[in-house]
Amino acid sequence: MFRSMLVRSSSSAKQSLLRRGFSSESVPERKVAILGAAGGIGQPLALLMKLNPLVSSLSLYDIANTPGVAADVGHINTRSEVVGYMGDENLAKALEGADLVIIPAGVPRKPGMTRDDLFNINAGIVKNLCTAIAKYCPHALINMISNPVNSTVPIAAEIFKKAGMYDEKKLFGVTTLDVVRARTFYAGKANVSVAEVNVPVIGGHAGVTILPLFSQATPQANLSSDVLTALTKRTQDGGTEVVEAKAGKGSATLSMAYAGALFADACLKGLNGVPDVVECSYVQSTITELPFFASKVRLGKNGVEEVLDLGPLSDFEKEGLEALKPELKSSIEKGVKFANQ
Repeated sequence: MFRSMLVRSSSSAKQSLLRRGFSSESVPERKVAILGAAGGIGQPLALLMKLNPLVSSLSLYDIANTPGVAADVGHINTRSEVVGYMGDENLAKALEGADLVIIPAGVPRKPGMTRDDLFNINAGIVKNLCTAIAKYCPHALINMISNPVNSTVPIAAEIFKKAGMYDEKKLFGVTTLDVVRARTFYAGKANVSVAEVNVPVIGGHAGVTILPLFSQATPQANLSSDVLTALTKRTQDGGTEVVEAKAGKGSATLSMAYAGALFADACLKGLNGVPDVVECSYVQSTITELPFFASKVRLGKNGVEEVLDLGPLSDFEKEGLEALKPELKSSIEKGVKFANQ
């Protein structure tokens, strides 16, 4: 079953490439590097990126255990060549020539830990990795998964600015898991097929800063305000729900890997010139007064082609937007301060 599903998805991916005027032989060569590839998110993400026919070279980096992950994933009969790199001394080789760098590196959230508690450890890791990216693949698109994303994206921006290599069009905070959760939870309550559902999610990527715009969900369903409030809260608390269900043994790794692979695929399609690729992401933005904000973004050959307007909000969403701003502002400032100390 699983194999036939993969074969189908791989052949349908090929078909869609052919329909877009690429022969499967002429799909551009694309190197994708995953930093933190031996971790809880990194391993399933490596598997999912190995299945993506747009990837020609898959570079897996971590401080330990990467040769094993690379050997395992490398046996899968899909297009990409896989190489594993371990330790600081091999980071340059892992990054050189990368078109897209995905960063799930860092420690996971444990029960009772806020995203803030993660801050000092993960912020330090991100700072070091971004210093290397600025040196060895300064023109790559960066997909930041390491939490807290509300702060790690501003940290990355500051590190790239210091290196004279900052391009705001190429730096993305991956908020796709919020969209994935919002779609799943909404479909359950609206009693519609989840495959047809889309829900924009704006703001940030932690707690109250996550604001799903159910008023813009498609297909529209007539849900009560109580249900919409509960759906919003569940989307905001999705990470905590998984941490508690795993009883201290982990956080959202599998669903995060899936969301990371979805967003990476969108970035690759944009790089390859596929038109009208639109996803929500946390980027440098002038949509609100905050310097970074998640909203719908059109992706293209340079990364961000356009940051789209928020569109019409319900009164409940307008309140949520105002309520999230102080927390998001302070997370951004915290990241900037950390990068510059």
